[in-house]
Parts: sequence; structure tokens; C-alpha cells
Amino acid sequence: MRKWLACLAALVVTAGCAPVQSGPQQSGSDETTGQLRVWLFDEVNRTAKEKVIQEAVAEFQGKHAGVTVDVQYIQVSSRAERFKAAFSDPASAPDVAEFGNTDLAGYVAAGGFADLTADVAGWAEGKDLLPAVLDTAKVGGKVHGVPWYVGVRALYYRTDVFAELGLQPPSTLDEIAPLARRVRAAKPELIGISVGGKYVYGALPFVWANGGDVATREGDKYTSAIDSPQAKAGIAQYTELLRDDICPPAQCAGNGGDASVENFRGGKAAMTIGGDFNRKSVDASAAAGKYGVVPLPGKQPGSVAPAFSGGNLLGVLSGTKRRTLATQFTQLLAGKQYQRKMYDAMGNLPTFADVQRAVADADPFLKPFTTTLEAGTRFVPVTPSWAKIDAQAVLPTMLQEISGGGKDVDAATKTAAAAMNAAFSS
Repeated sequence: MRKWLACLAALVVTAGCAPVQSGPQQSGSDETTGQLRVWLFDEVNRTAKEKVIQEAVAEFQGKHAGVTVDVQYIQVSSRAERFKAAFSDPASAPDVAEFGNTDLAGYVAAGGFADLTADVAGWAEGKDLLPAVLDTAKVGGKVHGVPWYVGVRALYYRTDVFAELGLQPPSTLDEIAPLARRVRAAKPELIGISVGGKYVYGALPFVWANGGDVATREGDKYTSAIDSPQAKAGIAQYTELLRDDICPPAQCAGNGGDASVENFRGGKAAMTIGGDFNRKSVDASAAAGKYGVVPLPGKQPGSVAPAFSGGNLLGVLSGTKRRTLATQFTQLLAGKQYQRKMYDAMGNLPTFADVQRAVADADPFLKPFTTTLEAGTRFVPVTPSWAKIDAQAVLPTMLQEISGGGKDVDAATKTAAAAMNAAFSS
């Protein structure tokens, strides 16, 4: 989710929530009239989103006599409690809901969302969904939601600062730390690159680019890989940025994604790792008109570090009594027409290949993000255990222990791996 990516970070995209334990029984009815209930996430500025939703609701109601659509906006921060209650009591649950892709595995384990595999396969527009993005809607190979938008991160940098110092954006990950040190040495009032000890989705590309991973899977069993040599190399490279001569731990160790980007927005940093979804806020900040964006580079010149594929899905609740109507509304709101409208209104990056190409062709700003998507994205382990790991802040704690000097990389990753394996095996 976007601010999930904020939650997750922020992520989002994206904070964890405790796994949901109970789920509804499948409804035996499929009513074709009555009220269709929809839950969508609230936004800081809901007006633009609400306008698009109202248009979709009017269109749907106009085509379905005897049907009304009731939309309720819920807070991201309270989603765990709301969905837990909904899964336990279908009578109070929505028929359609928006949810973050990192929450999917837990919700499916609770029996909360219907299997839409056949619906997506038989949907004319479904064939154009980006395969890697559609994968974020799958658990055990089955589709349980339609990707509504996707969010990835790239490297924001201050063009005026770089021009003044005669610098070019980094072409490899290895160049970032020396470049950031050079900026801070020349301009001590600036953070070289704004990152954070809680910015997991800013750190993971360093792990993946170095050949590491969060966990490995054998059958249905996950095992932590965060203490592998490759993952440790990536963690060391990221936490090197959390130093007094780049991004001082006193200022940065407690920061997640939102706070990291906020330093850039406030004119306090020369670089940061931000998402396509941060554009509007940066354009309304002190950095407006004097920043550029490039893909976060990989280990080799010309390569791109794999980004976390965040985003939100629309799904149909398993307990709905209006399965057909719920699926049809999901396909309307998550379809090409309304994804384009949501991009125009909110800047949400579409999940259809052709729609994404169209918006990117019309807006050069998107190129670094679409290039990142095309280079290949990664995801967190698709298991309900991830919610426990996220809720326990295992990875942020690891990053903060290293950046604060409490533990070295070997010790911190060993502790994190043990905590992750305990969650995976519980």
C-alpha cells in the first residue's frame, strides 16, 4: 500500500499487523440486488480519491438496477482490528475491500478473501496485468485480489546541489556512500543521503542487489536468510549510510520511510530513496523544481537494484452474499479505465502493462520507476508468519542495533535470523 508502504515503512506499503485467527464460512447465496458494501483506505486528502470512487459507484449503480453501493473509508492504522472483526462476523463485513499486499497471506490464512483465480483468468483485461505484480496477489498459486496500484522506490537527488559540486548520480550501489560523504563534507548542513534505521523497504534493495534474500523457501517452510554472507554484505552496505559523515544515527536511526523522505522534502538532504507515490509531496516542498530521480543502481553499472513491489489490492470477502456483484464491482474499480483515473487523481501507478506504458509515455517523471519495475521487483515471504515478524519489528531492530553500535552486522543478523525462524516455525 502506498502509505503503508508508509506503514511499511510506512511502506507502504508498508507496518505489520497481528495475524488474524478466524475466518468466515463461505456464503451459499449470490444475491443480485441490495446493498454492496465496500471498504477502502482513507487518505490524508481523500477528496481526489473520493471523486473517482463516486464516479465508479454511479456507473455501477446505473448498470445494476436495485443495487446500491455503500463505501466506507477506514484508517490504515486500525485495519488489523477491522478485518479481524469482519472475518469473524460476515454480517458486519464488507463485500469488497482494499488491502495491502503484505497483509494478504495472513488474511487468506484466516479465510477472509475469496479465490479469484478463475475470475481474473476469465476477465478480458486480466491478461494485461503485469505478471510480477499479479504475483503479489497470490497465495499458494491462487489469486485472492486484483492489484489496484503498485509502488516502487528509486533514488531522489538534488539537482542544484549536484550541479554546484560537479557531481553525477551514482551508477552503482558502491558509489552511493562515497558520494554522500562528499556532499556532507562540502555542505555539512545537508545529510548526504536520508535513510533510516526503520526504513526496511529502503534497505532490502541493498540485500537483494548483493545476491541475498530475506528468507528461503523449501516446500511450505521458510527459513531466514538474513544472516547469509550475501545478505550481510547488503546490510553492511546500507547501514554504512547511517554514519555521522553521511546520515547521523542521532538524526536518522529512528526514521522510517516517511521521515527519510521528509528530510529531503525539507531541504535537509541531498538524496533519499523515495517512491513514485512521494512525488506530489516533494513537488509541494522545499525541493520542488530542483530534484531529479534515477533508478537505485545495482552492483554493476547500468543495473538496477531490485525494489520491493508494494501496493494495494481489491478483493472479495469470502463471506459475501453477493459474490457476482462484488466481483463485477472489483473488476470495474480495479479495471483499466478507473486505474487511469486513479493515476490522474492520485498518482497511483497502474498495474496493467499497457496503461502503465501510456502514463509513462505521457510523463517522463515515471521512467525511473517503470525502469525499476521492468528490471524486476522482489517481495517479502508470502506467509502469515511475516505479520509476526513485521509486528515484532525484527528487521528495524536489527538495523538500529547496527547503526547505533550496539551490535556488529554478524551479531545483529544472527539475532534477527533466530527471531524470524521462531516466527516461521510457530
